[in-house]
This record gives sequence, C-alpha cells and structure tokens, in this order.
Amino acid sequence: MKMNCPMRCKERLNTLAVSVMNLWPGVRLRVTESWDSEGLHHSDSLHYEGRAVDITTSDRDSSKYGMLARLAVEAGFDWVYYESRSHVHCSVKSESAQAAKSLGCFTGNTTVQLADGQRIFMSHLQIGDRVLSLNSKGNLEYSEVMIFMHRSPQLKSKFLRLTMTSGINITITPSHLILRWQKPNTTLLHEAVPVYAQNIQIKDQLLIHGHTKEKQLYVDTVIKIETVYETGVYAPLTVTGTIIVNDVVASCYAVMNSQRLAHLSFAPIRIYNRLGASLKNIYVLVIKSFVTVSQNSTVTSRYIPPSGVHWYCKFLQGISYIFLPNSWMIE
Repeated sequence: MKMNCPMRCKERLNTLAVSVMNLWPGVRLRVTESWDSEGLHHSDSLHYEGRAVDITTSDRDSSKYGMLARLAVEAGFDWVYYESRSHVHCSVKSESAQAAKSLGCFTGNTTVQLADGQRIFMSHLQIGDRVLSLNSKGNLEYSEVMIFMHRSPQLKSKFLRLTMTSGINITITPSHLILRWQKPNTTLLHEAVPVYAQNIQIKDQLLIHGHTKEKQLYVDTVIKIETVYETGVYAPLTVTGTIIVNDVVASCYAVMNSQRLAHLSFAPIRIYNRLGASLKNIYVLVIKSFVTVSQNSTVTSRYIPPSGVHWYCKFLQGISYIFLPNSWMIE
C-alpha cells in the first residue's frame, strides 16, 4: 500500500512494526488504510490528513488485535481503539485541528483589497501592505498589515465556508471572529457583534463591503454553511484589528471572544510598529540631507514573513491559559 502520512505517523508505524516482529516472529504489521482520497469517512476524519491508519497483523489473526492495540499505544500513537473485528484504528494529533483551535486563519485564495484598489490573494499579501478594513468608528479605512500571526502555506486545516444570498462567501477557521449584524432596524452598520465563525447559523447576517459610494456597507444573509479542508493558513494583523476579505468584514482575531480585549492585547505590536515607522521616517530624512536621492528611490518595509506562528502570539497563548477565565476562550 502506498503510504502518504506525516513523518510523525510514519515514525510510530516503524516503531510498531518492530514491536510486532519481536513479539510474533514471522508476523508483520499490515496497514489496511491510511490516506483517504475518496471521501469515504466522516468530514472530521484524520484519514483526510494521513494522520490515521487502520492496522492488522499480516496473518489477520483477530486474537492478536488486543495486544496490537496495546503495542500501538506504547509506540506513541495519540489515539488507539479496537474499531472493529477487522482492524485497529490509530491516529496522531492533527496539526490542522490544533491550528484551527489555537489561531483563526483565512485560506490562501481569499482576496483582500489594497490601497491602490488592486485585489490580491491572501497568499500574496505582505507585511507593510495596506488593506481595506473597518475602524472602531465604523468607517472604511486602509490599514497596514503589521505582522502575520500565523502563516503556513503548506498546512492543511479545517475551515468553514459561509455563503451569502448574493453568492459572496468567506472561508475561515471555526475559532475566528466574524462580525454578525444584530440590529436590523438601525442604519448604524458598524454596530455588529464579533462572534466565533462556528457560532454563525443559517439566516444570520454579516457585514458586506459594497463597491459604490452609495452602498459602501450593507448586510447580507448566510444561506449555506460548509465544512471544508484547505491547504494554507494565513492570519494577518492590521492596525485596526479588522480586515475585509472576499468583501466580508471580519476580525483579525480568534480564540478570545472579545474583540476589544484581543485588540488591547496586541497594543505592544502597534506601539512597536509605530515606533518603527517613526524611525524609518527619521532615517529617510537623514539620508536625504547627506546624499542625493532620486525621486524613484523609496524605503519600504514590505516583506513576506517566515512560515509559522508569530512569537508574540505564542506568548499570548501561554499566558491566556493562566490569567483568562475558560469562558473567555473557545472550547
């Protein structure tokens, strides 16, 4: 059988195979199923990520399966159970599930609008780009991307795809905050409530960005919710703490159920970013005073960050479990 699973799963299989041969000479470990490319399992199954395997012994002696399960536990699998008389099911923890729970992200093919009016994919977004967002007063504003809280182009993760009446859709992780509109009888469109994407239901209304001056913001109704798996997770952080993706107004934050508290917790990043911008301006003024700089010469801080979770986010995650009540965090 062709194996297609992460190194962590392969290491445990190799350990288990050695244990099987040592315990039962002449008997080998048999993998009946690993990666599922045909959609035969439940939508949450780790077979879609190659992190689950169904195993037996080569002699298919079911009397050995109880001991086989015990050996699988000793080999380091995170979850083992005697799924049926025909095999033992084993799996390792899902990186995508952890990513979906620990940080909120968008897909790489999500679009954002830059200050020059250009629309680009999230996978092409860089630190220093200014993207369309919604400020605290409910006004549209182009806000600078300060950091990527999480950026992993190769990581496969679970997302929710929310589709509106107009056909507009947004694909985000379940723990991500999105602005749900709850005041249908008022014109104050910025008065929306941030909620986890997993709490959005059919007939809920979201804030949408229009493309005309007469209709810059409006509400649209969710008519379809799907669970999908996509490769690539991106979580940019703007100065305003919000971002408009696929024309849907969303928060930059996740996990914590308070937009205000989440925004406050990233104040050091905004202060650092502001100081950096001030120092850059001073540097440019000093350079121009001593050397001749052509009109086309610019100093820019745009760049693509390395993959992974930003160190400050890891720090916040660590202290949040100590100081914040469980009711403030996603389950």
